[in-house]
Amino acid sequence: MAQTPLLQIKNLKTHFQTEHGELTAVDGVSFHISKGETLGIVGESGCGKSVTAQSIMRLLDEKRMTRYEGEVKFKSQNLLSLSNTKMNKIRGNNISMIFQDPLTSLNPVHTIGKQISEAILLHQGVSKRSAYNLSLDMLKLIGIPAPEQRIHKYPHELSGGMQQRIVIAIALSCKPELLIADEPTTALDVTIQAQILNLIKEFKKESNMGMILITHDLGVVAETCNRVAVMYLGKIVEIADVKTLFKNPKHPYTKGLIKSIPKLDQKHKQPLHVIKGSVPSLREIPRGCRFATRCPHATKICQNEEPSLETKSDGNEVRCWHADKILKEEV
Repeated sequence: MAQTPLLQIKNLKTHFQTEHGELTAVDGVSFHISKGETLGIVGESGCGKSVTAQSIMRLLDEKRMTRYEGEVKFKSQNLLSLSNTKMNKIRGNNISMIFQDPLTSLNPVHTIGKQISEAILLHQGVSKRSAYNLSLDMLKLIGIPAPEQRIHKYPHELSGGMQQRIVIAIALSCKPELLIADEPTTALDVTIQAQILNLIKEFKKESNMGMILITHDLGVVAETCNRVAVMYLGKIVEIADVKTLFKNPKHPYTKGLIKSIPKLDQKHKQPLHVIKGSVPSLREIPRGCRFATRCPHATKICQNEEPSLETKSDGNEVRCWHADKILKEEV
């Protein structure tokens, strides 16, 4: 019997009301995540990765500028149809999020101990003393030196790496079933990046937690993810298990991203591969395939008709008119 997905997203659309009219930042995104699985979401800035994550958590301004369509089912509940009161019971408890900038995620006027305890008190129904002890345990778990002293510190008194660990501690404090990590190692040095990723992986393994990892770093994806969704201009253009995606990418955009990874055996004088152009504005979405203006394989049909996301023989789902053709090309 097939396992029921922990999270099932069907045709999610996120619309923003702007001075230029309604713009759609996430346009028909569908994917699922099972318990214990890590799904990587990759793509350039402006492709809709973070908006997808914020839509799942319903963190956007729904009263004045945001409108959703589709389904975001967490177990049996459609999160998009829940009241704010019910969503508040899920956020930070069943589903948590690690934001990419700890400086904007942490409150500068409260100690880190108070900020970790806040989530525990809100969702776990324990005493302040128990919340304090659990917060101290979290600091020890994430590897903060001298936790008994640092629990009383303010965010500005800690290094960037420690601040990011605190953000992770807050996200993990209630032992969520699903963790959304939005660029969790941005602006950190390589050593700290590795430590933080190992910390998340260990916690995930112990609790059988599902995870969405949003990142630009394909190396991190290769090491940590089970499946990968490649996003471009609000749509998923390819989704596959991580080994298949790296070995046999079918979409030209995926292929370009992988070719852009520096290789150790690359000749010094050989320039890195570059995907020409940039992601178009949401006000200037191409008529056909959204990647057509930058694609070396684009033909007339690409410029006039949008391809659908089709499942190939090896399980890859790809949105491309010429996927079978570029499959034969060397990555």
